[in-house]
Amino acid sequence: MTVGEIAPDFTLPDQYGNDYNLYKNLLLIFYPKDNTPVCSTQFKDYQINIEKFVEFNIQPVAINIADVDSHKSFCEELNVNFPVLSDKEKKVSELYDAINFLGMNKRMIILVGKNRKIKMIKKMLPINYISTDELIKEIISLRIN
Repeated sequence: MTVGEIAPDFTLPDQYGNDYNLYKNLLLIFYPKDNTPVCSTQFKDYQINIEKFVEFNIQPVAINIADVDSHKSFCEELNVNFPVLSDKEKKVSELYDAINFLGMNKRMIILVGKNRKIKMIKKMLPINYISTDELIKEIISLRIN
């Protein structure tokens, strides 16, 4: 998967069990595991700064291979309101090359713009994440809004 390609469409359940589909201007957030220090810090950062994403008409959407119940508990603990999708069968994660050699999700960000075009791909080590401020700088440089 590369910048400029059309993002594969998908339907996955969110933390409340509601089906969620791909649509324009999404920040897809693949992450290794619920209830871990770096993932918790990342989600808190994005939730606290959600208005910065909204300003650019971008919806953060996290994806992980854990089940809906795990995501619901994780989101409730952190007061996260953006969608966190369950990809238990790993189909979407595999489509987006977001599974590592251990069978877990890689930590990566994919910005999907209008017409489902991939605008940005950022891969990180599991111990790091890209802050909201860094993401917004990237988004501004891409002239997304």
